[in-house]
Amino acid sequence: MIGRLMAMFRHPMWLKRAMNLYPPYLGAGVRVVDVQGEPLHTVRIRMGLHAYNRNYIGTQFGGSLFSMADPWCMLILIQQLGDDYMVVDKSGAIQFRRPGKGAVHLDVHISAERVAAIRAAVADSERGRHDETFELEIVDDEGSVVALVSKVVHVRRREPSSRSGRGA
Repeated sequence: MIGRLMAMFRHPMWLKRAMNLYPPYLGAGVRVVDVQGEPLHTVRIRMGLHAYNRNYIGTQFGGSLFSMADPWCMLILIQQLGDDYMVVDKSGAIQFRRPGKGAVHLDVHISAERVAAIRAAVADSERGRHDETFELEIVDDEGSVVALVSKVVHVRRREPSSRSGRGA
């Protein structure tokens, strides 16, 4: 049952629907606006300023801003690399550049060339592992950068016996 559910979420449109119903995204007012590619390679996320994601001084809550970016590099790489690789988030950081006083959005795109470079880095590594860093910009509707998010994603080859499931 879980295997079929996970296979369904590999289709970008189903993943979009599931993420838009994901309780942390619902609670923060985060919406997945667009997904592209099969396998997934590009996502656009948007968050308006609402009473439930506004901080004490009336701007976007930092945790909600970070949540917009949190899963996407990992999810895109899981779909791009397939079952032969284990992909997990390793770390993340956010730098606030200006107050989010209204709606903000984030575009996440991982090119086929970058995915190929990650595969090559894993293959060339003595331990068969690689940490890839992604820099993402959350911008307001005027195009000003509200926050910079840095995500480090750990990628490694799966052991042959663990390829039947998604792993940890």
